[in-house]
Amino acid sequence: MKHTKSKYLFEQSKKYIPGGVNSPVRACQAVGTDPVFIERGSGSHLFDVDGNEYIDYVGSWGPLILGHANEAVISAVKKSVENGLTFGAATEKEYEIAHFITSKVPNIEKIRMVNSGTEAVMSAIRAARGYTKRDYIIKFIGCYHGHSDGLLVKAGSGAMTSSVPDSLGVPSGFTQYTLLADYNDTDSVEQLFAEYKDKIAAVVVEPVAANMGVVPPQKGFLAFLRDITAKNHSVLIFDEVITGFRLAFGGAQEYFGVDADLVTYGKIIGGGMPVGAYGGKAEILNCVAPVGKVYQAGTLSGNPVAMTAGITTLKILSENAHLYSEIDTKMSLLERAYHKRFGNSVSINRVGSLMSVFFTNQKVTDYRSAKTSNTETFASYYRYMLKNGIYIAPSQFEAMFMSFAHTENDIEQTRKVIENFDAE
Repeated sequence: MKHTKSKYLFEQSKKYIPGGVNSPVRACQAVGTDPVFIERGSGSHLFDVDGNEYIDYVGSWGPLILGHANEAVISAVKKSVENGLTFGAATEKEYEIAHFITSKVPNIEKIRMVNSGTEAVMSAIRAARGYTKRDYIIKFIGCYHGHSDGLLVKAGSGAMTSSVPDSLGVPSGFTQYTLLADYNDTDSVEQLFAEYKDKIAAVVVEPVAANMGVVPPQKGFLAFLRDITAKNHSVLIFDEVITGFRLAFGGAQEYFGVDADLVTYGKIIGGGMPVGAYGGKAEILNCVAPVGKVYQAGTLSGNPVAMTAGITTLKILSENAHLYSEIDTKMSLLERAYHKRFGNSVSINRVGSLMSVFFTNQKVTDYRSAKTSNTETFASYYRYMLKNGIYIAPSQFEAMFMSFAHTENDIEQTRKVIENFDAE
């Protein structure tokens, strides 16, 4: 494959955009290559500016569960656009999607639309703090919840260590109330609750960790979080930016049978457009302005075009429950292909239509075991896959996503490519 135009555009972009990209992972630095510039998507396939075609297992990082340019979604968006792009005022579509979600998703009694997953989690934590009148939160090492200051933290020397900023430009005071625990480690959580008794406002967790690669919760872990937060009158926040409406229509709450107090969502509720939301118990949401004293606002929140794309997508998912079992089965076929090619030399984690292949022979259950992966081998694998028309995330620590648009032929082509991989 030739990427002449992509290389040119990347060099030109670097003159005007930091690093030439608007989100760091797109620069492909971790895999030793330059990014391809995408021109369009159709179904399960992407097409770059040089005319190359790829089978896509990124799906805009998860929300395109129906595939690219779904006909029903595009048709609805075109009709909405004709009425205007944004009003900064209340519209019927906001009510429609809020009523739809609250009537069909467990424990979502009220919901507030925002513009991104980062904004959703940031706002949910503020609501939890306002509701409990406490300051501390617990997050898990390796779980990513957006780039707001209080959550950009790295691992300390142990689970009890208060965090230091993981980015320049974040004052240490912004993270002093963020406590770190180990994912899948109940003892680390219990120790924090013992040390900070009656001070912890919330525990925020990816119910399936998907930003250190896919790491499923061990049996009983989520139920433990439910119990310990309830006993301590803290708020349990499920960050379902990735798992929401993907693992099941009711997300991880439905999939694992564990109820959260607040849930955050990402672009899937906008059909892939820039949308987020946080919802949950009415008594917590009623703390948010203009009803309560927790302030949060957004001129573009509830944008009518995004709401149209979202309600169209969610209705399709709601009315076609078989979609979930079908995409799960498709991903299981891909998982089988990886097992056949690599055997025990890799660790494969899959939850439904989410999957990661870690280049380590250790079982991956948390951040530390994920970091045993051979990133050089992954980089070689990434370049090979791209060269052979398979588009995956340019990082060892991201997920693969299956969509309903993927066909048996897509999976068979991918299987053949996987079978012929040899590390450079």
